[in-house]
Amino acid sequence: MKYNIKALLIKGFFYFCFMLLFVGGSELIFVILFVLMLFGADKIPEIAKGLGKMMREVKNASNEIKREIKDSSDQINKDLDSDN
Repeated sequence: MKYNIKALLIKGFFYFCFMLLFVGGSELIFVILFVLMLFGADKIPEIAKGLGKMMREVKNASNEIKREIKDSSDQINKDLDSDN
């Protein structure tokens, strides 16, 4: 049985970020140990690299959306100023 690792990592990352708000120190250590046992020390750098790429893609996408919103609002303001 083959799992879609990328989808699992994305779901796990968002769940982890949400639950990080409600996790204490001992629970965090338990989670780190669990991830280490589940994936092994060999896979941790690959997982971290994948999470880094995913975070960069999300940041780029949000910056692009912000830029599009700003450009469209600037265009609307420019059109309104030219009408007056």
